Amino acid sequence: MALDPGFRTVLDTLERAGALPLVRDGDAVATRAHYRELAMARRGPGFVPEQVADVADGSVPGGPGGDVPVRTYVPADDTGAIVVYLHGGGWVVGDVDTHDPVCRRVANATGATVVSVDYRLAPEHPHPAALDDAEIVLRNISARAAGRPIGLAGDSAGASVAAGLAVRAIRLGGLRVDAQLLFYPATDPTSSHPSIRTNGSGYFLTDADMAYFWEQYLPGGAGAQDPEIALLEADVRGIAPAVVATAEFDPLRDEGRAYVAHLERAGATVHHVDGPGLIHGYAAFLGVVDAADAAATTALAQFRALLG
Repeated sequence: MALDPGFRTVLDTLERAGALPLVRDGDAVATRAHYRELAMARRGPGFVPEQVADVADGSVPGGPGGDVPVRTYVPADDTGAIVVYLHGGGWVVGDVDTHDPVCRRVANATGATVVSVDYRLAPEHPHPAALDDAEIVLRNISARAAGRPIGLAGDSAGASVAAGLAVRAIRLGGLRVDAQLLFYPATDPTSSHPSIRTNGSGYFLTDADMAYFWEQYLPGGAGAQDPEIALLEADVRGIAPAVVATAEFDPLRDEGRAYVAHLERAGATVHHVDGPGLIHGYAAFLGVVDAADAAATTALAQFRALLG
C-alpha cells in the first residue's frame, strides 16, 4: 500500500521546515529540545486537550534514582482499570508533557485510569533505569489495586519498556499485569530486520536515529543480551495478553511483527493491528491523520477488551 496521503503531507511539511532528522548533531540535550518543540507544534493553534475527569501530577517513592514523577489521568467514564503508560522517544527524549494527548486518549478510550511515568532518560541513565522506574510504579499500583485490572502500555521505546516490564513480571512474580498495549515497539537491539533498511529514511524515524538511540540506551552494547531488551529472545510463556500495533512504513515494522510471532509461538494471546500506509509515531498524530485515528481506535478497543 502507498504511504497515506495525510502522512505524505506531514512529512513534506516537516522536511520543508528543517525539522528532520529527529536527532540533532548527536546531542541528547539538543535532541530533547527539538523533540519537545515538534510535539508541541503538532497540536496546532487553538489546540484544546481531550477532556478527562481529572489530571494530577505526583510521584511514586522508592525508586533507585529517587521518587519517580508520574501524571495520572482519570477518564470521563471510569471502568476501574489502571494502565501504566510509558512514553516513547528512543529512551532519550520525551516526557509526560509530550505524550499528554496520547494518555488522555488512552484513558477515555479504555475507561482506565492512566499513570504516565516520567522515567529517567539515557544517556545519563542507561538501561535498566527506565525499566526500574517503571517497575517501581507498577509495584506501587499492584499493591493497592485491590483486584482492579492492570495494564501496561507504551509507544516506541516506551512500548519496549512496557514489554520488558511484562517479561520481568513473569520472572519476579508479585507484579500483576493483565494486558499490554504496544505501539510499534523496538524489540531487536541488533537492528537486523529488513525494514530497518527499507524504511530507514524518508519516513520520520530513520535507521541513523535508531542507531543513535540504541547507543545511548545500551552504551557499547551493554545489556543487549538482556531478555528484557532482546525481546525476541525472551521467555514469554505465561506473559500477559497483548495488542501489538505496527506501521507499514516504520523501520521497526518487521521486529514488531516478529514479536507478534514470538508471542504466538509461546501460546500467548496477541492481537496484531497492522498499520497500512502509516509511519512510526502515528499515535502522536491523532486528530491530524484520519488513518492514524482509525488504527489507534482499533488497538485501544482491543486493549480495553483485554482489560475486561
